[in-house]
Amino acid sequence: MSALWFSALEFGALEFHQELVLVLAAGLDRLVGDPWGWPHPVQAIGWVIDRASRTVFRLKLSPLAERSLGVLLGLGIIVGSGVAGWGVVYLAQRLHPMVGAGCEVVLLASCLAGRSLRQAAEDVLAPLQAGDIPTARARLALYVGRDTEHLDQPEILRAVLETVSENATDGVLAPLFYALVGALLPMGSVPVALAYKAASTLDSMVGYREAPYTNLGWFSARFEDGLTWLPCRLTVVTISLLSGQPGHVLRLCRRDADNDPSPNAGWSETAYAAALGVQMGGKNTYRGQVKEKPLLGDAVQPITGDRIFQALALTRRATLLWLAVGVAFLTLQTWL
Repeated sequence: MSALWFSALEFGALEFHQELVLVLAAGLDRLVGDPWGWPHPVQAIGWVIDRASRTVFRLKLSPLAERSLGVLLGLGIIVGSGVAGWGVVYLAQRLHPMVGAGCEVVLLASCLAGRSLRQAAEDVLAPLQAGDIPTARARLALYVGRDTEHLDQPEILRAVLETVSENATDGVLAPLFYALVGALLPMGSVPVALAYKAASTLDSMVGYREAPYTNLGWFSARFEDGLTWLPCRLTVVTISLLSGQPGHVLRLCRRDADNDPSPNAGWSETAYAAALGVQMGGKNTYRGQVKEKPLLGDAVQPITGDRIFQALALTRRATLLWLAVGVAFLTLQTWL
């Protein structure tokens, strides 16, 4: 009887396989996140990118040759990551379907950074709220590219909120979007989500206009921009609806978002700024060079720790909404 019950349970799990993988992966990210010191797919992807880019730089190639190799590097890392993810899941499924499903859950959870984003914000806010600005500056430097050694409290808070609002798209909702897309395809969620994660990692490591990445990273930067364009716009719409004032949020996005040089970051940050009634942007310093970032949103309220936690709550609610809609669609498709 118990064997019959287990077989029925296993059959039901297989019938709703992708839905269960998505829900369990989101739950694992929410409860566990990325434990410090544990191996992570992004570490492996980053290691390959670092070794490959160093090799290219040592060759002292012409700009055209570097741009060509940049295309090969980008496509190779992105496709290779997706294929590697598929291969790991395939081998795990050969051992047992449940082992394969467990492998899918873990790999997919590693693509979502909801808990990590919240932990990063808390890591900076804890010493800041205790009045320990030097420690807050030092911790902030682990998460942002700007110089932090001279930032005061309002600027630290702005940096945290900008990081939280930009990475809500790149680190949470865009990977979830591609996981949902993958669930509709024969290959499944993991390869597609990992491929997007590889594109995002490439952009963060080599996708710069400044030397020495100008030629090598141009393709990776533009490809990631293209991949993120649709999930970013869906994020804006979702945040506007969750804010309870969609017209206001969308109006400010149309007014301010395109002023940002990034085709996606400005939209994501403006949506959160408008929803929270704060303003982002201003002067940032990168390696001693001052850059004026466009102002996004209206400064109705100051940026505070509470506002940052409200932004994190908006991201969590958006994640749950996308997950619910995606799982409902997949379940309906299974029944039909």
